[in-house]
Amino acid sequence: MKRVIVISTSLRRGSNSDMLANQFVEGAKTAGNEVEKISLVGKNIQFCKGCLACQKLDRCVINDDVNDIMAKVLKADVVVWATPIYYYEMSGQMKTLIDRMNAMYSQDYAFRDVYILTTAAENEEQTPKRAEIGLTGWIDCYPKSRLAGTLFCGGVNDAREIEGNPKLQEAFELGKNI
Repeated sequence: MKRVIVISTSLRRGSNSDMLANQFVEGAKTAGNEVEKISLVGKNIQFCKGCLACQKLDRCVINDDVNDIMAKVLKADVVVWATPIYYYEMSGQMKTLIDRMNAMYSQDYAFRDVYILTTAAENEEQTPKRAEIGLTGWIDCYPKSRLAGTLFCGGVNDAREIEGNPKLQEAFELGKNI
């Protein structure tokens, strides 16, 4: 059994990327894993101030929801990021959370496998690549971890356009096989 954290970064409840995240969660639970999904909807996540106090304190000095999220990520065996693609990049709220997780840099962490699930209106193969590269910048700071899998569902723009898409089943299977 693995401890899995799925972070859904869309600020729209029931968004296309959130639906991918839900299917991954169901697959991972079906396989007997302990799974928690964290939605950024309603979370208070402020911008990093670059003060680097976190490197001495092992936590961020900003009093918002990030320290609680970091504590869960540090203990997880698997971290899954689900994001809509905006202008060929990860969502701003995902990038802000990644920046704020700087306090984790000097800490021991359990996660080894990191996944990214993406959705976009565009359907070209290269659409999610910048988001994947951005995430690998974070992963590179944790040398015991790796990008273990990616899933992209293009051609979905409006809310819930992903319903009935075979990528939902792929997300379930990806979760089931972690």
